[in-house]
Amino acid sequence: MSESGKPKLAVWKFASCDGCQLSLLDLEDELLALAGAVELAEFREATSSVVDGPYDLSLVEGSITTAHDAERIQEVRRASKALVTIGACATSGGIQALRNFADVREFVAAVYASPEYISTLETSTPIAAHVRVDFELHGCPINKRQLLEVVTAFLHGRKPGIPSTSVCTQCKARGIVCVTVAHGTPCLGPVTHAGCGALCPTYQRGCYGCFGPAEDPNPASLSSQLDRLGVERVDLVRMLRSFNTEAEPFRDESARLDDNRRSR
Repeated sequence: MSESGKPKLAVWKFASCDGCQLSLLDLEDELLALAGAVELAEFREATSSVVDGPYDLSLVEGSITTAHDAERIQEVRRASKALVTIGACATSGGIQALRNFADVREFVAAVYASPEYISTLETSTPIAAHVRVDFELHGCPINKRQLLEVVTAFLHGRKPGIPSTSVCTQCKARGIVCVTVAHGTPCLGPVTHAGCGALCPTYQRGCYGCFGPAEDPNPASLSSQLDRLGVERVDLVRMLRSFNTEAEPFRDESARLDDNRRSR
């Protein structure tokens, strides 16, 4: 607690685009109420003011891609009573985890004019691969209402009320016709965590898997169904290697499909 008696909230950035931090700022009116209930001890996106820890709650955006950040996340964990990862980068390595399936030196040489000055790890990994995480909030970017629920829950010492079902349940709840059944459109909805309100299927597009794997997904079964619909294996691999590349169910299934494709 701070001297004012308010819990200290810290927001940390690692390798990311800042989109999930902006989701917190997008709360607008609710943010004013939240700011009145906590002390913003660390949030570089919103304020230059810094208050030393320990922190009652830390929100962490971004993946670990450098040796320096691998050390820094340990410091954040030691200073935090509770640590919540927010967004695809923090929970599954993000789209930058595509490096995990390739030679990162080739990427660096292709992007930077002077690659010899770039110091980076061979992989991009989620925060949970380095420290204990108390809760993971998925999304690319996260749902701001879900974020408010998570912060409120931790401040009141209760479990966050975040659904663990798939996007398909949101399609059913909204009366949206299944794009795969009706039109043969490839869709990751059956294996993707709910949270977007079935945004893409609403516009007759397949789910891109922005919110990561749902609880106990079966991506192999989905791959089999999409294969019967004529989706090429190379395209199935690309579907699974996007925002949540390093999420275990997506990673393992994409590796299986890629190995089988290469062996043909």
